[in-house]
Amino acid sequence: MINIEDLIELNKRFDKGIIVNKSSLEFALSSMKHCKDWVKQLSYIVRALLIDHAFQEGNKRTAVAVILYFFESHKVAYDMYRVDKIITEIILKNINNIEKIRRLLKDVVR
Repeated sequence: MINIEDLIELNKRFDKGIIVNKSSLEFALSSMKHCKDWVKQLSYIVRALLIDHAFQEGNKRTAVAVILYFFESHKVAYDMYRVDKIITEIILKNINNIEKIRRLLKDVVR
């Protein structure tokens, strides 16, 4: 399971790893522990990054990296173009509903 230190290190690949919304990340990680569906777990992190802007900078790039990490660790094929498209959709439509994010993520899997 991914933890806050992993997310900070991942964000440091793109920026400085400065958290500006720690409570959102903590909520996402805590919520992940209470569900078995890995796509739903991923949805909590994606929302924390894209909607709640957990880090000072690099939230979109960090979200993409986390999505790809989850897809690859669960050995599922995905369409990179569609990953980019759902990131944009979540941001532009301000989608904060976990189930909607989960459905979008499931649609990316081939």
